[in-house]
Amino acid sequence: MATKTIATATVRAVKKRLLPTRAALTLTPSAIHRIKNLLKDREECIGLRIGVRQRGCNGLSYTLDYAKNKEKLDEEVVQDGVRVFIDKKAQLTLLGTEMDFVENKLSSEFVFNNPNIKGTCGCGESFSV
Repeated sequence: MATKTIATATVRAVKKRLLPTRAALTLTPSAIHRIKNLLKDREECIGLRIGVRQRGCNGLSYTLDYAKNKEKLDEEVVQDGVRVFIDKKAQLTLLGTEMDFVENKLSSEFVFNNPNIKGTCGCGESFSV
């Protein structure tokens, strides 16, 4: 069953490697707060699912969807009461990544600070590894 993507995300290549963690993905307090707000009125959802698809001028982009269940091969990240499921195809591209939520006067978006990225497009929506 196809799901509707709930948000777009910006990808940033990080020159300095982030410190290794036990989790495939770490969430900033801002990202945790935003995910809790997204899920508060969706009792049928247990978290967010991050996927990856072919898109944009640089090859790949992340997708964010509501998760009603954990798929068989999903990697589950639990942090401060928030559950994020990483689709099998996105797992290797996210290792060591920090997920943030940034808000300013013109936009609000999730930002993936990813040390695995070799290149990004000018707008930051697609990347290559």
